[in-house]
Amino acid sequence: MLIKLADKTVGNLTFTPMKSIEELQLLYNSELKQSLELLEGKRKQVLKKILVIILVIALVVAVFFMANNYPNLIYLGIAGILAAIYFIYKAVVAFRTYRTEFKEKVVREIVKLINPEWSYEPKGHISEGNYMTSKLFTKRPDRYKGDDLVAGVIEKTDFRMSELHSEYKTESTDKDGNRRTTWHTIFKGLFAHIDFNKEINGETFVLPDTAERLFGKFGQKLQSMSSRGKLIKLENVEFEKLFVVYGADQIEARYILTPTMMEAMVNIQRLYKTNVFFSFIGSRVYFAMSFSKDLFEPRVFKSGVRFDDIKQMNDQFRVIQTIISEMNLNTRIWTKE
Repeated sequence: MLIKLADKTVGNLTFTPMKSIEELQLLYNSELKQSLELLEGKRKQVLKKILVIILVIALVVAVFFMANNYPNLIYLGIAGILAAIYFIYKAVVAFRTYRTEFKEKVVREIVKLINPEWSYEPKGHISEGNYMTSKLFTKRPDRYKGDDLVAGVIEKTDFRMSELHSEYKTESTDKDGNRRTTWHTIFKGLFAHIDFNKEINGETFVLPDTAERLFGKFGQKLQSMSSRGKLIKLENVEFEKLFVVYGADQIEARYILTPTMMEAMVNIQRLYKTNVFFSFIGSRVYFAMSFSKDLFEPRVFKSGVRFDDIKQMNDQFRVIQTIISEMNLNTRIWTKE
């Protein structure tokens, strides 16, 4: 999913691009456009292989339908299946090559433009240990994967951010006695952990207020049944509409969630228009932003030579700067204990 951002004002805050459109356009015209044009050949090769696979599978299906009247066609059907497997293998190899080059020649260059000192690992991701330490999603995943790890420092604040997809599985048996595994998404989107510059004694969670949004007053009762800690009510009306807060300590939670911090969280949610999650544990802020589609990926079915795609990826990487600047994490008003 691609996030579309422009210079705009949300609440009392004005959001500006990490790099000017002119700088991004210059990078696109001088380097990225040529790289994307060279990658177009690989994209078309992948697309052709996919179309061949579809055609072969369609022919195999047709052959098996006709096999009742012409039994010898079964051998042609088997040959078709083997051909489909071969073309699927070739398509997977071609796509992996295309994707790897896209990450190196396009995504890496965007990260470098934003900040040459940031590190970028196309196959890296936030560790499962950090994910579980955040306690944002309490169910331990059975399948955990991610990519596009970016790490660096913005002014005084270090961060690590990547795309993640965590899932759990359920087993069931159908009416014929066959066992079936079903995978369910726990979280899919961007995940980050950021220096908070203070050692927090307890744990504070700021989560989307889906219960009250869906069930009204009954949802308020559901809120108080959480195992995450005490339900904490705050005075910011807009914040209370969007989020529910749990914490081990009312005083510490209010100390963390200053009026400026709450306003920033409201602005972040309004800006990106998706579920956002925060937890404050130890000396880190953990952050998650849900998206339904993969990010930072090359196109296959449409031309990839588009400046808008480059701008949108720049905006996606901008998420971390928005969090740090709007939550005022660079202001060192505390010292770590």
